[in-house]
Amino acid sequence: MSWSEIKNTPNHELQGLIHALSTHTTVHAFDGYTPDDIGELAKKKPQIRSDYARSMEMKAKLEAKAGLKRKVRSFKDIVGN
Repeated sequence: MSWSEIKNTPNHELQGLIHALSTHTTVHAFDGYTPDDIGELAKKKPQIRSDYARSMEMKAKLEAKAGLKRKVRSFKDIVGN
């Protein structure tokens, strides 16, 4: 967007764009990392673990809103009994 377009855009639309960017950044911040990678990174910087949890929580909420259902695995499914 050009500066003149930004100045002519209503405030509520700008706030919506900023919120969407923030959500996108949070949800995709850890794309490509496995939980094991996060564990290794968290050894040096513990804040990463809570950031990762927030990202996964937000991603799950957005997927639920979009109707993308995940199969919830029970302990019995994992063990095989």
